[in-house]
Amino acid sequence: MKVSILLTVLIGIMLPATVFSESLEIDINGMTCAFCVDSLQRKLSKLPEVAQVDVSLKNKKVRVDTGKEKADIEAIKQAIVDSGFTPVKINVK
Repeated sequence: MKVSILLTVLIGIMLPATVFSESLEIDINGMTCAFCVDSLQRKLSKLPEVAQVDVSLKNKKVRVDTGKEKADIEAIKQAIVDSGFTPVKINVK
C-alpha cells in the first residue's frame, strides 16, 4: 500500500518535467579542442531555459536539455555563434 502511494506521488512529480522538457541536438562546426568544449558548455549553461548541456568533441555535437521551459532556439543558436562556432543542423527531440 505504501509503495503504491509513493510510486503514484513520484510519477506525479516526474511526469510534468518530462512532458514539457525539450531536447535539442545541434551539429557544430569549428570545435577543435577541449577548450572549445568547455567554452561552449559554459556559455550554453548560462541560458535560463537550459537545464543540461552535453558537448561531444568527437561527434561535433551539442545536446541541450531544457527544464520545464520551452527551448528558445534562436537564443541557443546565438550563444553558439557568440562562442565562435557555427550551428549547422538542429534536431528537436
